[in-house]
Amino acid sequence: MSFLKNIFGSKEETINNYDDFWNWFQKNEKTFYKAVSQNNAIEKNFFEKLSPRLNELREGYYFLTGMMNDNTAELVLTADGIVKNIVFVEELVNAAPVIDGWKFTALKPALNIEDVTIRMADYEFTKSNISFYYNEDPNYPDEIDVVIINNDLNEANKDTIINGTFIFLDNLLGELNFATTIDNIVVLGKENAQKELIPIEKLKDFLIWREKEFIEKYDGLWHSTETDNHSILEGTLQNGKPLLAVINMDLLSWENKASHPWILDIIVKFVPDKNGFPNDKTMAQLNDFEDILLGELKDSEGYLNIGRETADGTRDFYFACKDFRKVSKVVEKIIADYEDKFNISFDIYKDKYWQSFNRFIN
Repeated sequence: MSFLKNIFGSKEETINNYDDFWNWFQKNEKTFYKAVSQNNAIEKNFFEKLSPRLNELREGYYFLTGMMNDNTAELVLTADGIVKNIVFVEELVNAAPVIDGWKFTALKPALNIEDVTIRMADYEFTKSNISFYYNEDPNYPDEIDVVIINNDLNEANKDTIINGTFIFLDNLLGELNFATTIDNIVVLGKENAQKELIPIEKLKDFLIWREKEFIEKYDGLWHSTETDNHSILEGTLQNGKPLLAVINMDLLSWENKASHPWILDIIVKFVPDKNGFPNDKTMAQLNDFEDILLGELKDSEGYLNIGRETADGTRDFYFACKDFRKVSKVVEKIIADYEDKFNISFDIYKDKYWQSFNRFIN
């Protein structure tokens, strides 16, 4: 039997967990190191082998590589700024073994301002042509609203300059900070600036100061939903099918919304009846799914159930969360347990004042 295996070859072991991945990487690391250190067909000899193995763990892993110095190759695993993937990138790198000649980094790190120069389509993006200012709104005092000024921006090159400026900020702030600390951001040309410009190298300190203020203001706050009032709201989609929502209206009037700035939207697709709603069997399964969500995502632990919305073969479950890491892991595990019943996906985004739910109030 072993003779037959040698003739026909054996299939690589499936990657089921972090240890499986790193065991596979260690077996191939010398080939990968040679590809990176000698710039030897990196796409073929490294990227094309690495990408499918990462995808076996889960979708959402991206990567960069290069030589840190003459003897060390660095593999940067990144979530590409997608918040729900960040914790899985961090966990994978934390599980990495020590391998001589390699450094593994979770998320693109922040760079020194002197080292950040991006070149794209004949344009340079540096501290010399990029600055910023911030806006304040008394109605939303905790929001970090930043305007980035790029001196080269005009109507003709707008898309290129905005894209390049975002890449510059990603490198300046680091992937984690760029993805999680700024609430609103816009890029304008210098002629459209409405306030005094601040050197871009001061942006890091500004964000650190605002984040510290925010944490001190809301640390420890939570809201019990046990006795809250819920409203049943009805509407009609453009295609004429009905929409039904059950929303915690007491929660939407809470004055400390910003303490739970991360919105979780779990999207469940089901086979609907003609009116777009679930039949009795599907309804029972959706209720079971909701019970599990509520059992795992408790208000006392920082997860507030805003409500649910059902229309045209889709049910959305909404939660406001204190963090984005734990909830990503919990929801992904629950989804895996129900993948044979529903097509389920989820998204996590920052909305300190829950403005995405104003439609239920209006």
